[in-house]
Amino acid sequence: MCGITGWVDRTRDLRRQLPVLSDMTRTQTPRGPDAEGVWLSRHAAFGHRRLSVIDIEGGAQPMLRTGRRGEQAAITFSGEIYNFRELRAELTSAGWTFTTRSDTEVLLIAYLEWGPDFVHRLNGMYAFALWDEAEQRLLLVRDRLGIKPLYYAALGDGVVFGSEPKALLAHPEMAAEVDLEGVAELMVVPRARTPGNAVYRGMREVRPGHLVVADAFGVRESRYWRLEARPHTLDFGDTTADVRSLLTDIVERQLVADVPVGTLLSGGIDSSAITAMAARIFGGELSSHSVSVPAPATPGSDSWRPSPDEPYAKLVAERLGLKHFVTQVSTGDLVDGLEHGLRARDLPGWGDLDTSMYYLFRAVREECTVALSGEAADEMFGGYAWQLDERFVQHTSFPWMYGRRQPQHLLRDEIRNAIGPEEYEDERYRRALSEVPHLDGEGPARRREREVFHLGLTRWLGALLDRKDRMSMAVGLEVRVPFADHRLAEYLFNVPADLKAHGGIEKALLRRATADLLPEEIVTRPKSAYPASQDPGYVAVMRDRVLGLLEVSDAPLFTLMDREKVRTAVTSELDTLPGPITARTSAIGLSYLLELNRWLTTVRVVV
Repeated sequence: MCGITGWVDRTRDLRRQLPVLSDMTRTQTPRGPDAEGVWLSRHAAFGHRRLSVIDIEGGAQPMLRTGRRGEQAAITFSGEIYNFRELRAELTSAGWTFTTRSDTEVLLIAYLEWGPDFVHRLNGMYAFALWDEAEQRLLLVRDRLGIKPLYYAALGDGVVFGSEPKALLAHPEMAAEVDLEGVAELMVVPRARTPGNAVYRGMREVRPGHLVVADAFGVRESRYWRLEARPHTLDFGDTTADVRSLLTDIVERQLVADVPVGTLLSGGIDSSAITAMAARIFGGELSSHSVSVPAPATPGSDSWRPSPDEPYAKLVAERLGLKHFVTQVSTGDLVDGLEHGLRARDLPGWGDLDTSMYYLFRAVREECTVALSGEAADEMFGGYAWQLDERFVQHTSFPWMYGRRQPQHLLRDEIRNAIGPEEYEDERYRRALSEVPHLDGEGPARRREREVFHLGLTRWLGALLDRKDRMSMAVGLEVRVPFADHRLAEYLFNVPADLKAHGGIEKALLRRATADLLPEEIVTRPKSAYPASQDPGYVAVMRDRVLGLLEVSDAPLFTLMDREKVRTAVTSELDTLPGPITARTSAIGLSYLLELNRWLTTVRVVV
C-alpha cells in the first residue's frame, strides 16, 4: 500500500534537499512501516515508505527504469494494480523484460510503452507520482473512485505532493492555514466535501479519476474517467448473473498477495458476500474480523443499528470454517483514543467511529497485512435511506442532508455571513448535478435515480473511503474494497433502481447474486450500520469536556464557533447537536467540537 511524497521544481537543484525530503517522507512511516526509500535528481525528489505486500524482496521504491531510447522514468507508488499480470504479459509480448514481480515495475514500463494514456488500462486502487526525466514532466495519478488519497500544492516553480496533508506540511515553505472556503467545507458540507478541496489553503487533492501534469507549461488537472449513461435492457435474472460474474472476477483479483489475508466481517450482506467469495477462491488461510463497541442503554433503541453484529458474523465464519476475531472496544478506549482519528486524518473527523475503526484495524494487523472490506456496496446497490425514502430522494440538496443540521449552525455570525452557508451548499450541489450524465428521453424519475447514484459515488462514498484509508494506514494495514471496482460502478450506474430493489427488497440484486454462498439469516438480514457508541457514559464524558472548553477564555474553537450557541446546543439541545455526519448521534457532534479545538491549535485560520 505505502505512503508517497515528493517535490519537483524546475529552477532549484533538489539534490541538495535531502533533509527536507527525508522529513516529508518520515511523516508517512505508519503507512509504510517496512522500508524507506528516497531518490533525488536535479529537479525531482521522491520519497517512499513501503508496506510490503507483493514481491517483498524486489519491489523497493522509488523505482527507476530506462526506456528503449535511453529515456529514464521514476515512480513512487501507493496501492495495488489488480490487472498487473495481464499488463505484464502484454508488455512482455511487446519486447520488454522485467527484473521484479512487482506491479510497480509494470506501471513504469507501461508508461514508457504507452505514455500517459496508460492510465486507461489500469484496474486497481492507486495513487502515484511518475517523473519523466527527458520531458521534465511530473504525472500525479489517482484511481477512478478515489480509494487511495493524493494531495498536491503549487510551490515556487513546481509542486509538492504526498499521500496525506502532513507530508506537504512538513515542507518548510508550506503553511498550515485554512481560509473561508476550507472552513465552509468543514462546516457546511462536511459529509459531502467538494472533490479536490483539501481544506488547507493552497492545497488540492487529486480528484478521483483524474491526473495532474506539472511541467514547463504549468500545473493542470484533467479527467481520464467518468461514468457514462447507457441503456440497460436485461431482466433481473440476467442482471444478477452479470453481477455475480463481475464480483467473482473482482474478488479473485483482489486476493493476490504475498502476505496473510483476512476480511472485515460484520455479518451484514455486504461483508458476508465478500468473505464467502474470498473463502471459496482463496487458496490459503483466511481470517475474519469484526468490532464490538458499548451497546445502547436500551436494546433496539438505535434505528441505524437494529441488531448486533457478533451473532451474524460468528454464523458466517462458522459456516465458512474461518478463524474469527472480535475486537472489543470499551468506553475507556474511545475516550483515551479520541485523537487517533485526528492524527490520521490531519483534519477533525468522526469521533468514536474513527477511534473504534482504528482499534479494529490495529488488532487485524496482528493477524494479517491485507483485509478485504464490504465498503461501497450500499452506494452501488442502494442500501441507504437517502436512496430509498422519497423524502430524502426529492430533497432539493444532497439527499442525505434532508432534515439534518450541519456544524455551520454553531458558527460565529461574522463567519457565517462571510461564508453564506445556504448559498455555498446550493452552489456545491448544483456543481455536483452538472456532472451527472443522462440519456435523452429519460423521464424525471429515472433522471433522479442517476443523480442520486452519481451524488453517492462522487460526494458520499469518498468520505467513507477516506476514513477507511486513514484508519487502516495509520497502523500499516492494507484494506481492499472490491465493491469500489470501477467496472461494477459503470455497470450499476445503468441498472434501474427497481432491479436493484427487486420485489421491494433493499439490495435484492446483491442478495440474490450471492444467496447460494450464505446462510438465509444473512441474506435476509436488514441493514445495520457500522457500530457507533451509544453508551451514556461516553456521551457524558464528551459533554463534560466540551463544557470545560466553554470556560477556557482563549480556546481556539471559539475563533470559529459562537461560544453561546455551543453552550445552548450542549446544555439544552444535545439531541439535535450538529455533527460532521448525518446519523443522529450527539457523541460525534461533541467529539467534533473537541477535535476542531485541538486541530486549531496548530492551524491558522485566514479570513
